[in-house]
Amino acid sequence: MAVDLLLGLQWGDEGKGKIVDVLTSKYDIIARFQGGPNAGHTLEFDGIKHVLHTIPSGIFHKNALNLVGNGVVIDPVIFQKELKNLDKFKLDYVSKLLLSKKAHIILPTHRLLDAASETSKGKAKIGSTLKGIGPTYMDKTGRNGLRLGELEMPDWKEKYRNLANKHESMIAFYDVDIQYNLKELEAEFFEAIESLKKLPFIDSEAYLQQAQAEQKTILAEGAQGSLLDIDFGTYPFVTSSNTTAAGACTGLGVAPNQINEVYGIFKAYTTRVGSGPFPTELFDETGEKMAKIGNEFGATTGRGRRCGWLDLVALKYAVQVNGVTQLMMMKADVLSGFKTLKICTAYKYKGEEITHFPYNVDKKYVEPIYTEMQGWDEDLMQMTSKEEFPENLNKYIDFIEKELATPIKIVSVGPDRTQTIER
Repeated sequence: MAVDLLLGLQWGDEGKGKIVDVLTSKYDIIARFQGGPNAGHTLEFDGIKHVLHTIPSGIFHKNALNLVGNGVVIDPVIFQKELKNLDKFKLDYVSKLLLSKKAHIILPTHRLLDAASETSKGKAKIGSTLKGIGPTYMDKTGRNGLRLGELEMPDWKEKYRNLANKHESMIAFYDVDIQYNLKELEAEFFEAIESLKKLPFIDSEAYLQQAQAEQKTILAEGAQGSLLDIDFGTYPFVTSSNTTAAGACTGLGVAPNQINEVYGIFKAYTTRVGSGPFPTELFDETGEKMAKIGNEFGATTGRGRRCGWLDLVALKYAVQVNGVTQLMMMKADVLSGFKTLKICTAYKYKGEEITHFPYNVDKKYVEPIYTEMQGWDEDLMQMTSKEEFPENLNKYIDFIEKELATPIKIVSVGPDRTQTIER
């Protein structure tokens, strides 16, 4: 049985958590393939909002197994807090949640290194979430990292100490004022490790191969967005992992020819958290209105998101890099009430009009070229079928589909799982 894949096509915060939650009833296994607690996947149902950081978004469904793959980095302290938040729902997560032995562990000193590195950059900072993600992936590629499987070995604490000591010397090198009490941080860390060890650690690639042989349905869940990919994103203002479709193969041990549907999630407009270029960003009342209506604050950091018009140049690039087969448009309801909508269909790049995503999209080089469309006033949040969509929304959707040559199968008209309309 082939694996379906769901990922974000912008700079993250597209609404992946909600769509995974909506789709989970169709799948036996939900498998997270990259990132760490820098992700914030928000789910809303029964009048309650839930934010997950590392745990896959299918955890609230009774029959789905949830797997944290080898491409993910895990902070035991944050993971323990996530588990405690699930306790009030009386979920049997010990039998529903599986962890790859090859997933890397975020140490307390990884977070301290992250803070020291970001502080040292001053105004050139990249907007890190300061969760220790970057330093953990650096240790992974530097072949120094500590993996979950090590926790089953008798000498894991010795390996931990050697790595933590190395980190402390690196923190001192940055020569910035980072105040910390490592003994306190370690006490919390070691307690969380014991909590983590109550969950099943598995050889996840073998588990998924067996699941495929048994015709189990599998959905791979990505974090962040394609424009934050370490290779294909707006470098250096990116995350530390491969957020694109290729990352699902390396982050789960799934062969490329086993990927079937690729679901691409995007907002009806564009947002970005933290630093980095953003060609269609709005600095006026329109941008403020989008942010207010869309409640654009990061689920992990709480930082306000920058808002702008839909960028089809960037979106087409993400569709092509990922091989997207179906699109899902989120937050269409936020655009209700805008008299005129703009869609970026090309860039003026160094004086020349282009329609591809160039090497550098800094505002010094790129000026968006817009197509204008009429907006709609109708409140979409109460709508339950595509037949109720206003004409101008249909025109907006049709225009995007034509430009991207990919069908938009789902339109989200509100945060709740019920506010999801199939086309």
